[in-house]
Amino acid sequence: MVQKAKILLVDDRPENLLALEAILSALDQTLVRASSGEEALKALLTDDFAVILLDVQMPGMDGFETAAHIKRRERTRDIPIIFLTAINHGPHHTFRGYAAGAVDYISKPFDPWVLRAKVSVFVDLYMKNCQLKEQAALLRLQLEADGQPALGSALIGELSARLAAVEEQAEALTKQLDGSPEAAAAASAAHLERKLAGLRRALEALRPGSG
Repeated sequence: MVQKAKILLVDDRPENLLALEAILSALDQTLVRASSGEEALKALLTDDFAVILLDVQMPGMDGFETAAHIKRRERTRDIPIIFLTAINHGPHHTFRGYAAGAVDYISKPFDPWVLRAKVSVFVDLYMKNCQLKEQAALLRLQLEADGQPALGSALIGELSARLAAVEEQAEALTKQLDGSPEAAAAASAAHLERKLAGLRRALEALRPGSG
C-alpha cells in the first residue's frame, strides 16, 4: 500500500520553509524540513522522497554542493531536485543549477500555483512509480512460483527502462508550467497519466494467463 509521498524542503530561513509549507500543504503529502545542506543529507539517509526543493544560497554547504552530494549517492541520485533562488545571475547561473543535477530552477519570488503544479507532477509520478514497483514485485514472485524466474527478471528490466523514460518526460513537463494557464498544466498531467497507464497495461499483458 503506497503511503503519502515525502517532500524535502531545504532552506536556512525558517520563514521561507513556512511559506513553502503553506504553498504545498494543499497537496496533502508529508513535508519534511531541513535548515541546511548537512541536515538534508542526514534526512536522505533514512527516508525516501518524491522531490527535493533546495535553496541555492545557504551558509556553509550551499545548494549546489548539497545537490552534488545527493547525486553521488546511489540511494538518492534519482530524486528530482528543484532549485529555488532569490538571485538571478543570468543563463550561466541557471546552467550551473541544471549541471548540478536539478530538474528545474525557479527564481524567487515565484508563483505559488506554478510551484505547486511542478511539485505535483513529481509527487504523482512517485506514487504511481511505487504502485508499479509493488505490482511488478508481486508478479515476479508469481512467475518464480510458476517456475518462470527468467521471465520475471525480463519484466522488471523492461518496466525499469520504461519508468526511466517517463521520469525524463516528467522533467520536461515541469518546464512547460512556467507562467502557464491551468489548461497547460492539465494537459501535462494528462500526458503523464497516459504514459503511466501504458506501463500498467504492459504489466497486465505480461501476467500469466492474460493472453
